[in-house]
Amino acid sequence: MSKNLPDMSRIALEHISLRRMPSQQRSRERVERMLNCAAGLIADQGSDAMKMSEVARLADISIGSLYQYFPDKSAIIRALAEHYGAECLKCIEDGLAGVTSLDALCEAMGTLTDVYYALFLAEPVIRDIRFGTQADKSLQDLEITESRKSGALLSDALLRVAPNADDSSVRAACFLIMYLGEQTMRLAISVPPDEGAVLVTAYKRMAEAELRQAASSRP
Repeated sequence: MSKNLPDMSRIALEHISLRRMPSQQRSRERVERMLNCAAGLIADQGSDAMKMSEVARLADISIGSLYQYFPDKSAIIRALAEHYGAECLKCIEDGLAGVTSLDALCEAMGTLTDVYYALFLAEPVIRDIRFGTQADKSLQDLEITESRKSGALLSDALLRVAPNADDSSVRAACFLIMYLGEQTMRLAISVPPDEGAVLVTAYKRMAEAELRQAASSRP
């Protein structure tokens, strides 16, 4: 897998929950513009300071048009969280697609962790949303759902290279690895950079040990 960061800039409405789903291309482009403007505001000043009226002004639409799709600021933030979550899942899927051995899987998982950490460092919107998850029940639920999906991708890859492993043990371990990865990223960017890098390295060691343990499990 390439160590280049995935392109998170294009908003894909297919993975986003909206109050009203636009059917025409022009409407879809208008909603994408709303989300891009919201992302720009969050990057500049954080989600707490973002105002619906400012999103509407930057997107060159009426506030009523904005409310047709997003009833409040939380709905915009959730839509962006869904977008980034879908892009990260695609990155994981691509990164694990070609693995043919346990060693290759562990290496790919390490690379994915490095890429995800780099995204947290480089993308202020992702950082803001992930930090906000701790105070928003709907975002907490979304994060658990995303961890289950990414855990399923990891467990499928592990069972492909270790077909005799216990299915339930593998799936539980992979779900936990992916969920703890999110927590590690939040912690790593909350401390000085040198310490954060050490924490990410420690997580990678623990994740690899758990993958190897799960691969050796038997029904």
